[in-house]
Amino acid sequence: MGEDADTRKINHSFLRDYVTEADVISTAEFNHTGDLLATGDKGGRVVIFQREPASKAESCCHGEYNVYSTFQSHEPDFDYLKSLEIEEKINKIRWIPQLNAAHCLLSTNDKTIKLWKVSERDRRPEGYNLKDEEGRVKDPSTVTALQVPVLKHTDLMVEVSSRRVFANGHTFHVNSISVNSDCETYLSADDLRINLWHLDITDRCFNIVDMKPLNMEELTEVITAAEFHPQHCHLFGYSSSKGSIRLCDMRAAALCDRHAKLFEEPEDPGSRSFFSEIISSISDVKFSHSGRYLLTRDYLTVKVWDLNMERGPIETYQVHDYLRSKLCSLYENDCIFDKFECAWNSTDSVIMTGTYNNFFRMFDRESGQDVTLEAVQDSSKPCAVLKTRRIGSDGRRGGRRRRDDVSVDSLDFSKRILHVAWHPAHNIIAIAATNNLYIFQDRAAPNM
Repeated sequence: MGEDADTRKINHSFLRDYVTEADVISTAEFNHTGDLLATGDKGGRVVIFQREPASKAESCCHGEYNVYSTFQSHEPDFDYLKSLEIEEKINKIRWIPQLNAAHCLLSTNDKTIKLWKVSERDRRPEGYNLKDEEGRVKDPSTVTALQVPVLKHTDLMVEVSSRRVFANGHTFHVNSISVNSDCETYLSADDLRINLWHLDITDRCFNIVDMKPLNMEELTEVITAAEFHPQHCHLFGYSSSKGSIRLCDMRAAALCDRHAKLFEEPEDPGSRSFFSEIISSISDVKFSHSGRYLLTRDYLTVKVWDLNMERGPIETYQVHDYLRSKLCSLYENDCIFDKFECAWNSTDSVIMTGTYNNFFRMFDRESGQDVTLEAVQDSSKPCAVLKTRRIGSDGRRGGRRRRDDVSVDSLDFSKRILHVAWHPAHNIIAIAATNNLYIFQDRAAPNM
């Protein structure tokens, strides 16, 4: 990533263009090999894309993904005891590390988590003794000779089946799920509680964090995101609406109400305003692949935290600081409550997050350089050039404004990139821009 970022060729492989609210993409996640990419939408559907094997050896089509399977994960429901409608919207998808030929993933809406098995079948048995070719049972008296059934090749079929349903574990809306490195357990978090589940047990879970006060009027903060450490199965972290991150060790106690470490940045009293608490709320938290760092996203910034240093972030990157003067109007149209995600690249050297106007930002931690890119349909052709964009005063050079600079007042706040994902090994990224899914690849530099 650098000054030549606007000349790099980006391979845009797939574009999904819908118009209905149910088709708005609500989450995106690569599996652990990067060969599969799953997206969920507000209609409760999960669409899985598979990386084409032939594209792995072709430079221009290195990131070619096509639809692999589509299934309905959740349906709208109604809680009659609370008179509460439960939306079918998929909040999160997480892949289980592959242990055999089949793939497994977890998907959740506001209340119910489901485990799905995705498998392939390209053979079918033939030559049964007691069944005919159409599967009907034969009369045993008509069988005059015995034969050995054989497997014959057929067209490839992708089968998706529900393996587990984890229900009744949360009173409030589920905002996070994270699979443990032991590949046996996972956590789920709502506004006030974090539960630990075993993948084979659906009728009970263990509450490991409970922030619900005895008197709800005393509630001052809520849980916004939670994730397991990538290597240590006993460690997990969760963020709060006050902008703090707590690291918990399950070896210390069964109920992790007492955190092992607390990461927070001291607030400057002189800069405090009506919006301070809102914009400091953390919307996403991600451990680095190395497990050494934490990446968090609040409304205006992304921050990198060292697990060995609690007093403040070691790096802070401004995502759209030009919106600071427009917080009042963003509060009135509810945009200030948008929850943006963030992502690491495979080497933890570059971080990515979304913003408005279909823009997304990348920050190079080593060089300190950053770039703003736009996900647009004009760049949907394979190997198209994805140009950088500049906003407001950032686009001025020598006092002159460039022709393609974007004014802050012209930003479209209905076009927001909330969900991003990065391939675990290559510079392939997935960008969910409202109804569209963009997949880009940087072929110019191996480390972005």
